[in-house]
Order: sequence, then C-alpha cells, then structure tokens
Amino acid sequence: MANNSYSGVKNSTAMANHDGDFGCSLKDLRALMELRGAEAISKIGESYGDVQGLCTRLKTSPVDGLSGQPADIDKRKQVFGKNLIPPKKPKTFLQLVWEALQDVTLIILEVAAIVSLGLSFYKPPDAERKNCGKAAGGVEDEGEADAGWIEGAAILLSVVCVVLVTAFNDWSKEKQFRGLQSRIEQEQKFAVVRGGQVILIPVAEIVVGDVAQIKYGDLLPTDGVLIQGNDLKIDESSLTGESDHVKKTLDRDPMLLSGTHVMEGSGKMLVTAVGENSQTGIIFALLGASEEDDDDEDEKEAKKKEKKEKKSMLTFRSVLESSHDSYTVARKAVHHLVFSTHFSSVGLVMSAITVIILVVLFVVDTFWVQDLPWDTECTPIYVQFFVKFFIIGVTVLVVAVPEGLPLAVTISLAYSVKKMMKDNNLVRHLDACETMGNATAICSDKTGTLTMNRMTVVQAYLADKHYRKVPEPELVPAAIMDILILGISINCAYTTKIMSPEKEGGLPRQVGNKTECALLGFANDLKRDYQAIRNEIPEEQLYKVYTFNSSRKSMSTVLKNPDGSFRMFSKGASEIILKKCCRLLTASGEAKVFRPRDRDDMVKKVIEPMASEGLRTICLAYRDFPVSEGEPDWDQENDILTSLTCVCVVGIEDPVRPEVPDAIKKCQRAGITVRMVTGDNINTARAIATKCGILQPGDDFLCIDGKEFNRRIRNEKGEIEQERIDKIWPKLRVLARSSPTDKHTLVKGIIDSTVLEQRQVVAVTGDGTNDGPALKKADVGFAMGIAGTDVAKEASDIILTDDNFSSIVKAVMWGRNVYDSISKFLQFQLTVNVVAVIVAFTGACITQDSPLKAVQMLWVNLIMDTFASLALATEPPTESLLLRKPYGRNKPLISRTMMKNILGHGVYQLVIIFTLLFVGERIFNIDSGRYAPLHSPPSEHYTIIFNTFVLMQLFNEINARKIHGERNVFDGIFNNLIFCSIVFSTFVIQVVIVQWGGKPFSCVGLTIDQWLWCTFLGFGSLLWGQLISSIPTSRLTFLKSAGHGTQRQEIPDEELEDMEDMEEIDHAERELRRGQILWFRGLNRIQTQIRVVNAFRSSLSPYEGLEKPESRSSIHNFMTHPEFRIEDSEPSIPLIDDTDAEDDAPTKRNSASPRNNNNAVESSSNHLYVEASGAAGTPSAPGSPLHSLETSL
Repeated sequence: MANNSYSGVKNSTAMANHDGDFGCSLKDLRALMELRGAEAISKIGESYGDVQGLCTRLKTSPVDGLSGQPADIDKRKQVFGKNLIPPKKPKTFLQLVWEALQDVTLIILEVAAIVSLGLSFYKPPDAERKNCGKAAGGVEDEGEADAGWIEGAAILLSVVCVVLVTAFNDWSKEKQFRGLQSRIEQEQKFAVVRGGQVILIPVAEIVVGDVAQIKYGDLLPTDGVLIQGNDLKIDESSLTGESDHVKKTLDRDPMLLSGTHVMEGSGKMLVTAVGENSQTGIIFALLGASEEDDDDEDEKEAKKKEKKEKKSMLTFRSVLESSHDSYTVARKAVHHLVFSTHFSSVGLVMSAITVIILVVLFVVDTFWVQDLPWDTECTPIYVQFFVKFFIIGVTVLVVAVPEGLPLAVTISLAYSVKKMMKDNNLVRHLDACETMGNATAICSDKTGTLTMNRMTVVQAYLADKHYRKVPEPELVPAAIMDILILGISINCAYTTKIMSPEKEGGLPRQVGNKTECALLGFANDLKRDYQAIRNEIPEEQLYKVYTFNSSRKSMSTVLKNPDGSFRMFSKGASEIILKKCCRLLTASGEAKVFRPRDRDDMVKKVIEPMASEGLRTICLAYRDFPVSEGEPDWDQENDILTSLTCVCVVGIEDPVRPEVPDAIKKCQRAGITVRMVTGDNINTARAIATKCGILQPGDDFLCIDGKEFNRRIRNEKGEIEQERIDKIWPKLRVLARSSPTDKHTLVKGIIDSTVLEQRQVVAVTGDGTNDGPALKKADVGFAMGIAGTDVAKEASDIILTDDNFSSIVKAVMWGRNVYDSISKFLQFQLTVNVVAVIVAFTGACITQDSPLKAVQMLWVNLIMDTFASLALATEPPTESLLLRKPYGRNKPLISRTMMKNILGHGVYQLVIIFTLLFVGERIFNIDSGRYAPLHSPPSEHYTIIFNTFVLMQLFNEINARKIHGERNVFDGIFNNLIFCSIVFSTFVIQVVIVQWGGKPFSCVGLTIDQWLWCTFLGFGSLLWGQLISSIPTSRLTFLKSAGHGTQRQEIPDEELEDMEDMEEIDHAERELRRGQILWFRGLNRIQTQIRVVNAFRSSLSPYEGLEKPESRSSIHNFMTHPEFRIEDSEPSIPLIDDTDAEDDAPTKRNSASPRNNNNAVESSSNHLYVEASGAAGTPSAPGSPLHSLETSL
C-alpha cells in the first residue's frame, strides 16, 4: 500500500514532442488489456518492469500526467485512436421518403390515381358517347373533358406533398435526437492530470497516456492500469456478468476496464486503451459481427460498431437509442388507442360500403333504370367511374384514420424535451416526460435538492466547550488545533478544494464533496492552510484509506509515522463515530475517558440542539497504533474503527433553497405527496422537512429512521412484507438515516401497493452509485447533474442539471402539458374525422359523388394531421396545470367532456354541410353541383361546401385549445406563436386554393359575399362552442369516455360512470353548483345551530345531541374534490391529497383542493363539518345534490 517513488520520469513528457514513436504499440496495449489479475501483473513485469515503466514507454508521468500540448495530444489520437465510437449513420432524407411511401392507404391511392390518369386519356367516339349513359355525357366544353387527367395528377401530387411533409417531420425529429445526444456527450466530463494540474475534460478528449483520477460513482470511460488506489472496488458485471465487486490493488489486480463502475474508493489510473480499442469497443465490434460481411477487417470492425447501439459506457450514446425506444413506446400506445377506438376498422368498413353503394347505384341506374346494354366501346368510361368510386372510398379511409396522432405525440414530446432543457431537465428517456405528469409521489433527497448544497460549519464542540459560532483561533488549544487541522487536511478527498471566488467579493468556490468543503472552510476560518499540509503529505504517501460509503457512513485515513507507528484520522456521522470513541480531548490537550453516560450527555446537550436547528453533525476523531503492537490487520475494519479519541463535533449548515417551500406547496396542491429520504440524522431531517413544508406543525405524519423503518416492515424471519409497508407509507413523510436499500424498498413498496384504487406513480431523486436500483425501479428517476455520479445518471430517466427540487415541479408541468396537448389534438382531429367521413359517405350514397373531392380530402388531412399536431402540440404549459390532481393510469385519453365537445361540434358542422349540400344552391342562388357528369367543371356550389368545411375546422382548432370546458378559448393564445402562425398560414393557403386552385382542387373562385358567408359559418363554431360548454357533462349520461386501459371489472357500471365523471374538471357543472352550494351551506348552518341549542337544552353532552358524522357528508359531497372518492374508501390513512384527513389549518385545505377555490364557497363553518367527517374517518356518501339534501334533512 505504500507509495512508490516516481523519480526520474517527471520530465519524460518532453520527449513526446520530439519522438513520435512510443515504446509500445496499439497491438501490445490491446493484448495487455485482455489479461486479468496475476497474468496481467506478470505481463507488465516482463514487458515493462512495472507501471512506472509503462508510463515511461507511453511518455507520461504518473504524478504530472501529460504535458497537454496540442501536438502531443493529436499524435496520440493518431497512433492510439480517439475515445469515441462512430455514431450510427442517420437515415438520409430519401430513405425517410421511402419509409413514408410504405403507408398502405397512400399506396392504394397512388395505384388508383395512376389508373385514373391512364384512363382519362381514352376518348370514345362522340357518336357512341351518348350510349354510355347520362353520367358520361353532359360535358359542354371539349376542353373540360381533355382536362380529365388533372384529377389523377393532382392526387399524385398531393400524395407526394404528404410524403415529403412526413419525411421532413421524421428528419427534424432525428435531428432533435442527435442534438440531445451531443448535448449529453458534452455534459460528461472526466478528471485527468495534465501538466501537474487536475482538470476536467470531455470524455471524448481523453487519450492514451493520460493519468485519470477515478472516484466513487464514476463510470470508467477508458481502459487503464491502476497507478495508485485507496480501497478501490469496481463493479465489472457489465462486462463479465459477475455481480461481486472486484477489489483493485497494485499487487493483485491493477487492470481497469471501460464501462465498469467504481463502487467504492478512489485512485489514479494510466489510460491504455480508448474508443474502439477498449474492451467495451471490442465487445461491441464482436456483437455487430453478424450484421456485416465486409472482407476488410478494420473496415468491418468500424462498421460493426456503427450497426450496434453504443451504450453510455463511453459517451452516453444510449440516450439517442433509448429516446428512439421511448418514442416507439409512445407511438405504440397511441396506435393502440387508435385501434381500440375502432377508427381504423370503422373507416375501412365505411370506405368499403361507400364503394359498394356507389357501384351498385351506378349499375342499377345505367343498366336497369336507363336500360342500356353493356357496350365494349363504353368499357373504359365505366372503368373510369369505378376508379372514381374507388378513389372516393380510399379518401374516406384516409380521412377516417387519425394517423396524425403518432406525429402529435412525437412533436409534443420532442418540443417538451427541448424546452425542458431550458428548465434544467435533461430528458434521457422520452416516455419519462409524459409519465411525470401523472406522478403521485416524489421521494426526494435532502442535500443539494431541497437544500443549497453550500455547506459551512457554523457551530463546534471542542475542548469541552460548545461554540455557537466558529471560535477564534486563539481560543483553541494548540495541541488540539494541530490534530484537528491535520485530520481535516488529509482525511478529506484530495479532489475536494476551496477555490478563490469567480467574482471579486463573491463566496469562495466549493469543488468536490460539499461536506468536506465545509470542513476545509472550517480550517480556513481557523486561519490555517490545509493546502500546505497536503503539499507536505501528497496523496501517494497515505498508507491506507477507508473511503466513505453508505454502509460505513464514515471515512478514515491512515498515516505511517517515521518511527513505524500509525495514526488513523476518522470523520463521519456524529452518533456513529461517538459510539466508537472511548476518549475525548479536553482543553488541556489531554485525552480523558469517554463513557457511554458521557456520550448520552453529549447527544442531549450538543448533538440534538444542533440537529433541531437543521444542522448536520459530523464528529472528527483519531486513533494511534503504537509500534509495540505491530502492524494491525487493516482488513479487519471492525477492530480498526474502534477505541477512537474524539477531537471535536461540528454542526454544518446547509440552508434550504429559497424556492423549495413554494415548489413543495405547488406539489401538494397538485395532489403529489413529497417524501424526504435522507442519510442525515432524524432531528436534522425533521427540522429541514418542517422548513420546506413537507411537515406541518400538528400533522399526523410519520418521521422515522432506517432502523425503525426496517423493524416495522419486516416479520419475525426478517422478510419484508407488503402489508406491513402498506401500513407505513401513506403516512410516511421523512425517512432519515436511510440506506440506498431502504430507499429501494420504499419505492418498490409504494409502487406495488394496492391500498389505493389508483396505482401510485413514483418519482425518485438520487445522486449516489447505490441509488441506481431505486432510480431504476421508480417510474421516473431523477439524477443530479452536479452532485450525481455517472452510475446514477445512467440509471436515471431525467437529469436535473441544477440539482434543484423546483425543476422537478417544472417537469410535472411539462408532463401534464404533454398529456393535455395530445388530448387537445385528439379532440380536434376526431371532430374532423367524424364529420369528413359522414359527409363523404352520405354525400356519395345520395348524390353518387363525394361533396369533398379526393384532393380536397388530402388537403384537409394535411391540415388536421401535420399542421394541427404542430399547432396544438406546442402549447406552452401554464401554472393552472398544477391546480388539478394527477389523472392516474386508468384515466381515459378522451374524457366525457371531450366526447361532448367532439359530438357537439360534429352535429353543428354536419347540419351546416348538409344544409349547404341540399339547399345551398337556392340560398346562394347558384347552379347545383349535385349529379355532375364525369369530367364536369368545378361548381361554385361544391366550392362553398369545401371552403365552409375548412374554415369550420380552422375556428374549431381554436376551440380545441381547451379540453375541460373552459369558456375563454383565446386565453394565452398569443403566447403560442406557432399556433397563431399555423392558423394564419393555413387560412392564406386556403384562399389561394379556392381562388386559384381551379381544376386540380375542383374549386372555382368565390365572390366577397360568398367568402363572408363561409367565414361567418366557420366563426359560428366559436359561438356554438360557448353553448356546448354551458351544458354540464354530468347531465349527458349517454356519453362514454374512450381510450383508457382495462377497466376495473369489480366496480358496478353506474359507480364507474360516476367515478369517471368525477375525475374531470367541468366548468359548466361548477357554475350550476355554485348557487346550490351556497344554499346548502346556509341550510346546514341553521340546522347545526338548532341541533346545538337542542343539545344544550336537554343538558346532554354537546356531542351527543349532534348527528353522527356520517350524515354530515352532504356538505362534504359538494366541498370535497371529486377525485378523493377513491381515497376516501381508506379512512384510516391520511394523505396530503386526501382532503378528509387534513384536520388542521383551513388554509392548507384550500391549497390542497384548488378546484374548490374557484367556487369561492369555503368558509370556516364548513371546515367544522368537513373536519368532523375526516376525524371520524368516514367515507363521504356518493350521490347527487338532491340525495345529499335528503341526507342533511
């Protein structure tokens, strides 16, 4: 373990600039890195002498690293390769076009258009034309008949437009993912020594010969050989499959491999292989072998790596691939919705029926009614009719299938991910963004997330005295001062430093572990220089280091003295270190005996007062091992870490972030329970939780430590039982002194729980390596971008780049916004689908022609698919999203309010279209467009129908911005410039199509009057929307929701409908209830006063005269948030999102039930009854206002 001497190689870096040849080749290093353990040590011994010899060959210094000169770095990249794997080549635009062309409906349309195009050139002789039936004749202008090819060509052109737009969307999506990937690659940096200075460089810049500093939690970016290590343990399971941690030492196994995780300890390594030549790179090359048959081996390897996804082992490339995976998951979910709502099958059936009816009507009319024989000369004309019918059928299918939905999901998610970056949320898995919107619980760390992670020592107990502020240096005895400063200087990681402030007059910069920074700052406050001691005792001279980990909760460093004795310095959680102390340094510098009784006194008088002020308490101690006892067995930790002498106890302050209490209040109002899971002392944790607002004075919530938590959840055999967890988690708010295993157990317990009807959706924050399992298990895992380890980041779904809890609240907002954006788009698109299909189907059956032509249908499809998804999926989130409870996993995507809007607007649009279709020519005094023969010119009549239809969709797009029945559909419309510009540009294009589209679009230019009428009928959608929003959804009992998961079979249908109704915000229902609630409130008040008087009059206990709390549930029925119905069935479990259980301050209830705030009807008198109901723990009776009135009376 002792330090090696490195003299003689410090200046070897200079050679690299003159001599380009290194003492070992790429092949030698690759062969070396394939060896393990004793084999590797003997190989290094044979070929290079030792690690120092290998450093010399690679022209680097184990102490000062590389010189860092650009010429040297470039040379190394050229000889040994760069530390990156070539990315998968993105698909070209042509490939994306080809993929878009694979759409079945588009292929059918193309074939039909080509057939139509070919047949349009056939002209039968005029003499026989009249024998082909009425529909074939009637073309006045010969030029019109010659223009028959235009329709087929226009359809082909429209298909090309749709394909190009789809391909462009896919291309821009791909580009966004690439941008996300490169952002993550830039984020990942690693500490290397260059020119004697420790610097952070991007992982891709690491070269062979670099000396890298590795520490707990790192994901090794390259292969290397250990130069110096402190208690280093590596998880190599990602490469070897072995789950046991491998201990790395110079004399046993010094080989470090890329892609493995540092689970404990720290050290330095010499980089020997990077990128494609590292063990991970070679493995990926082998994995890709089956996909590439190139003969050239080098080329082959490179291409193999391109074929295979690169995990984040080297450059976090998995982010791109996992984003694609999540995108696919989202698309699959939406496709499931599309098919589950039967739109595809309905569209197919409708299109088939349309074609059949058209063909039958034509055949009956031509061959039976007109009694014409089949003439071979007329066959091409008849075929043209059949092709025309077929095209109408296919356009019905195109419009019926809402294929814009996956696009809307993608745009919404991609837009949100991009914007979330600005809110300090780096999303690694796309689906996490939407999942976060449904989160019901957040298990958060304390340090750095809820607090500022800027730690300072503010109190100290040393030399038998408790100082309420940092003592002056002269007050501390010299003997104690020397031991204290030496202990702090060497028993803090050498990577932790206090740097000068960036701005003049600013606070000093803290680099590294913040608790250790606080101790180094304490040394500075005592006017002593820790750096001078570190220069005197470099890291290589430390004899043994027991690094901090979650099970030890302490760190110890051993120094060997010149006389052969050893001194060990320890620091750690005060109650843990004090249990191992048997002596205490007094003011005289002498050590006195420290008994358990003394320890209890210190806990009561020093540690608990510090902790109750929210301070983290750390104990500093030491132990001497005399020469006479010989060298101890350092592996026997329990024997080593005992019989310590306590030097001092410090109280470290980490102030709560100023924005956190407000963020937690928002979470609680949004129905999200925040729990603090921390490794800190329970008193410190409770104090911080109270400052944050997680705990309120008087709350009946649990605040326990890890030991108590394990005692409660395990049975006699020590096994964890879900039933026991279910008794704890609903009340649990603070879990202190918890291990990562406790965190994982809690998260798993909450997710697996069936106590509540809705499965809990849990988000978890974590920064340490051991937080990985909890982050993986959680529905959404948040890793800390600043304090987080690489392992935690890899296990997470979202990285908080500022480590701030308030950023999680923004993630919730964005998640809910994604869900609402998709719902808005659905509401709009399904309205268009329903109307377009019915119009095309009915019109075709009655008039033997679709009022909306194929090209017009494709234009409508383009509006509602691409443009609408872009407009509605990019709505920015608002604070109002946090005023509702989470939807839950079984929430239908199409709520009953949305169904009301879809059907309501559908009815309006159908009435208008059919009125125009059948009596429009009389209203506008124009020629009828019905029963037009083949190749007839476009009519004003059908142009007005088409124009009105499109304008109704444009105005309905504004209606679709609100999905909960809100009246003001223009609210915040100018905050979304994309929406405004798309609606405006669509209108401009529509004007161009109508006025100058001509034959290809089957349009005729309209007059100003006709345009005004079309616009007025379109604007009517907005007025009609106001009427629809006035009808309470609950009155429309026939409405059903759609697009939800499997229903809960055991719940009766009527009750299920009630629950679904209650899950929605319905503004019309609110307005109706306002008057009722006020009336009931007055009634209840009078009624209760009479009861109280009667109770006193009969000289009974006041409570005996009162009615049982059950019957009080009438007023509760109006005041309680609808969604609490589910939770009310568990009366014994108080939850933040359960109004019943909150029997303290009225203000808190208001914040927990935002929708009721809008009604402005809560008063102090109501609280009496609501609280009585909650206190007795009775569920509120379901029912209508009349039922509630009967109960009250």
